[in-house]
Amino acid sequence: MPAIRSTRRPARVRRGLAAATALPLLALAACGYGSEAGDDTTAKIAAGAEKTDGLDSVRIGYFGNLTHATALVGNQKGFFQKELGATAAKYQVFNAGPSEIEALNSGSIDIGWIGPSPSINGYTKSKGKSLRIVGGSASGGVKLVVDPEKIRSLKDVKGKKIATPQLGNTQDVAFLDWAARQGWKVDAQSGKGDVSVVRTDNKITPDAYRSGSVDGAWVPEPTASRLVAEGGKVLLDERDLWPGRKFVITNIIVSQRFLTEHPKAVEAVLKGSVEANKWINAHPDEAKASANRQLEADSGKALPADVLDRAWKSIQIIDDPLASTLTTEADHAVRAGLLEKPDLKGIYDLRLLNKVLRNAGESPVDDAGLGVR
Repeated sequence: MPAIRSTRRPARVRRGLAAATALPLLALAACGYGSEAGDDTTAKIAAGAEKTDGLDSVRIGYFGNLTHATALVGNQKGFFQKELGATAAKYQVFNAGPSEIEALNSGSIDIGWIGPSPSINGYTKSKGKSLRIVGGSASGGVKLVVDPEKIRSLKDVKGKKIATPQLGNTQDVAFLDWAARQGWKVDAQSGKGDVSVVRTDNKITPDAYRSGSVDGAWVPEPTASRLVAEGGKVLLDERDLWPGRKFVITNIIVSQRFLTEHPKAVEAVLKGSVEANKWINAHPDEAKASANRQLEADSGKALPADVLDRAWKSIQIIDDPLASTLTTEADHAVRAGLLEKPDLKGIYDLRLLNKVLRNAGESPVDDAGLGVR
């Protein structure tokens, strides 16, 4: 899609869009914690299958981001349903982590794909009682994309308006930490300071960028590639800030109560996740198309080929939660002023994942000393 920087909308339209970007939570509230994913689960249940742990259903949450490709493909290809037998896999789609944590805490979902910062916040705010991280899913897939007419270098970001998906979500924390490392001061709650942080629903961010309401965005895929299609320029790939260019962007979490009461169901979902990841990495082109079909089913609109292809290249699909990077991400939230120094011991329970990996002939993964004992 060509850049359309020269066709600015009237000021009244720009103000309307700017107001819309400030209210992402209202859109979520209008449809509960998240929207129902559009698939016919019952059609995927094999004849003669038995319920897992006696459950009628397992409720799974994820985002409409390609960084949640495991969940997208696992839903679309039926990997989770296959392992759950006659227990129906039910899905809800979220925009950002804080809302999914609320749903997990309220019992609206049982298991979710989510970023590290909301995982940390949910765990610490509940004093270690709300959730466990039981697996990994993806690394990478986050970029700072800017208007090249306004921002030509990293130092030009100062004084500009940069969108992130939601206060306290993983990209919001990462951008605030990066800004602090540049020596800039930003009030984390209001987003005001040497650079303005505009919390904006990922679905709205391209419109906000097109209208000039924001000058760039620190966002996950495919939103980053959507902005590039609008004429934006990738100024920074977050992978370049991490040793080995690896950092956890998507975890699998579960409520502690559900994990205790229904370990067989959790194991089934993890087995589905491992099988989905194996298939994704063995069939990248088919997997990319599968993820896009699920995005279309969930949102009503598939990604254009140029956006999908560009976005897919920057994401690594893995089983390992990269636990050693979680402490670093927690430190980012502390420096940003969004979190007091947390005690993360016990946030991981990788026993079921490692059981699944060993049964599949794969190597177990490490919890970096932060697992339950």
